[in-house]
Amino acid sequence: MTRRRTIARAAEVQGTGLHQGVPCRLRFLPAKGGDGLAFRRMDLPGEPVIPARADRAVLTERRTQLGEDPVSVHTVEHVLAAVAGLGIDDLLIELDGPEPPIADGSAMPFFSVLSDAGVVESGGDVQYLDLVRSVRIQDGESIYEAHPASALSLDVTIEFPHPLIEQQHGRWMVTTETFATELANARTFGFVHEVEMLRARGLIQGATTENAIVLDADSVVGTTLRWVDEFVRHKTMDCVGDLALAGARVRARVVAHKPSHRGTILLVREMLRVAAAKETTVYGIEEILKIIPHRYPFLLVDRILEMEPGKRIVGLKNVTINEPFFQGHFPGHPIMPGVLIVEAMAQVGGVMLMGAFDDPESKVVYFMSLDNVKWRKPVKPGDQLRFELDIVQIRGRVCKMRGIAKVDGELVCEADMAAMVRDG
Repeated sequence: MTRRRTIARAAEVQGTGLHQGVPCRLRFLPAKGGDGLAFRRMDLPGEPVIPARADRAVLTERRTQLGEDPVSVHTVEHVLAAVAGLGIDDLLIELDGPEPPIADGSAMPFFSVLSDAGVVESGGDVQYLDLVRSVRIQDGESIYEAHPASALSLDVTIEFPHPLIEQQHGRWMVTTETFATELANARTFGFVHEVEMLRARGLIQGATTENAIVLDADSVVGTTLRWVDEFVRHKTMDCVGDLALAGARVRARVVAHKPSHRGTILLVREMLRVAAAKETTVYGIEEILKIIPHRYPFLLVDRILEMEPGKRIVGLKNVTINEPFFQGHFPGHPIMPGVLIVEAMAQVGGVMLMGAFDDPESKVVYFMSLDNVKWRKPVKPGDQLRFELDIVQIRGRVCKMRGIAKVDGELVCEADMAAMVRDG
């Protein structure tokens, strides 16, 4: 098990907040294992502590806020991104104002001082937020999907009607190294035409061209971009910070289209809800063996996660190096044969069809046709295939299905298939 982490000694950042425009001194302090991440407002009576959790987040505009005013802390996303980027689980963050310093508009100033403070074990094992099934939410124009995976990766697309942005897309596996080199230095950005409107709402009171990328009608004002796609990198960094509100390290492949702080918080809440529901396997291998006749070495489904009879089924196949076909396909370069991926998909569909009968042992599923079969990516030892099949049409004992196969949320195969149930 990975051990929880904190910092070895205190660290400090001073400056002015982006939206409130109030000077602030922020101190990072070590915490013991299990304390989690929390902010303490030193300037308020009683020095209240506000946990960095999604249930304490307020759905506000243009920033991530924890706690209700006045016992609140605003614009915490860059700080939390740096903390998460370093894999820190336990930390107390003291502030003498309502909002962390904006510094240069990126997470790098926080990442640097935390790195210099040294990262050490705090005690206890790391907690993870793992998904047992995919999650999808939409909040306005923000659309998210989160898929089961062994680590956190982000696939982000943004769209803005500006010639320097238009549509930008990026995909990152989030590790300390990639965060430091690819995301931490990406700065917040805004548009000249929005300044009056936002300041009238009490926002960006501390914004300048030194702590944000400011865009006029066709160019950047007063600075140069660190990357051509700095805008999508910044939005991805924001997602890293907001995902830290899960209170655990997130292991998922997150696909975000036009992400927002509000949307990411809602995604975290939905992921936590699904995890808390402790959804269990519909069918384990023992039940599967009672439903379909396949046996070693041709049984290619290990678990059924979801099933809505006559409508939809989701199943898993764990691909290991012990699969007999890897001996010859190919020596030194093991790849699961594409026809066996389709066969495994068909077996998942067969479980749904056979499971509708009281005596499945007396039935056989014959597949009649395959259409629109496409293989997108190779499947290798260590992958977990997730099959999702939807019923398109049922006429008597003939069924048409649409199936897809994914690994870590990425499409690897798709097919349309037709099958008939016959007496064995």
